[in-house]
Amino acid sequence: MLSLIINNVVIFAGIGGFLALLLVIADYFLANYGDCQIDINGKKKLTVKGGSSLLNSLAENNVFIPSACGGRGTCGLCKVKVKEGGGPLLPTERPYLDADELKNGVRLSCQVKVKEDIIISIPEALFSIRKFKGVVETIIDYTYDTKGLVIKLIEPAKIDFKAGQYIQLESKKYAKSKQVVSRAYSMANCPENNNVVELIIRRVPDGIMTTFVHDYLKKDDELYLTGPYGDFFIRDTDTDMIFVAGGSGMAPFKGIIEDLYKKESKQHIVYFFGARTTEDLFLVDEMKEYEKKMADFTFIPVISQPEKSPDWKGESGYIPPLLDKHIRDPKNTEGYLCGSPALIASTEKKMKELGIENVYYDSFG
Repeated sequence: MLSLIINNVVIFAGIGGFLALLLVIADYFLANYGDCQIDINGKKKLTVKGGSSLLNSLAENNVFIPSACGGRGTCGLCKVKVKEGGGPLLPTERPYLDADELKNGVRLSCQVKVKEDIIISIPEALFSIRKFKGVVETIIDYTYDTKGLVIKLIEPAKIDFKAGQYIQLESKKYAKSKQVVSRAYSMANCPENNNVVELIIRRVPDGIMTTFVHDYLKKDDELYLTGPYGDFFIRDTDTDMIFVAGGSGMAPFKGIIEDLYKKESKQHIVYFFGARTTEDLFLVDEMKEYEKKMADFTFIPVISQPEKSPDWKGESGYIPPLLDKHIRDPKNTEGYLCGSPALIASTEKKMKELGIENVYYDSFG
């Protein structure tokens, strides 16, 4: 009896999936939505060919919405307010929208297909995001799974940004992937060096972009990127600052610390950098040099698996329990975080428990 029920469930699920596939194929090949108009903020009107996602339709017209996952519907960053048109809300959008956003018509632009005229609202700042062409000037092997890129900008030749912001890098087709994807990476240079974009990219197993960067990208290759994006930059205050990063989360802090050094910052800054073992640490000597050059900067590398690094003499374990003894006045301290979602969640929780109200980070999903 049980096997009969299971067989029926499998059969009906298969039929349902097949019909859904047919609808997708029919929509792709047969649907003709003609030209559609996108009204942005009541100030800019685009005429686009219907049928593509709102995210792609805007990008093809040089309006770039942040999207760390490249339009796969997994990061929840590409939010826009849809005032009219856009069709019904999809189940794939709901997990990324809170009650206020649902009430106000916020949608994920990667999930909204342009099938009719549509009226949207986006932050004015997004109009300043541009597409850049660059060439790979330098590739650095920081560790066995982390590379640094220095991309010299060609057109436009300069990018205006705040230290800590990010760009979206576009891949190319290669032997293992016919897909072109874009992914978000924090800039690792300071705004004074605005003719290049420096990135730190850690390999993700089977990741389309990181495989491209680690196995196929070469010096002098041309690349495209868009930016700058994000609100992860130092606030204009004189508070103490606690920085916490893990792995390639080093990137924005490299740029921020360079920038603070050039501005001769006198603020009290403590930077915790987490890694699994000593083999995963990088830029340690460079950060230690800033301890000598800056007025009140302390760099604390921390490894979580000291048993694999028997000669390690520094801090070990997880970063949140180490915060207590380095925070002088929680009410006069800001936290800046970049790393895995788990690191950000545990560190933010600890900082809030200690009384730090202002904690900043970019959610790359």
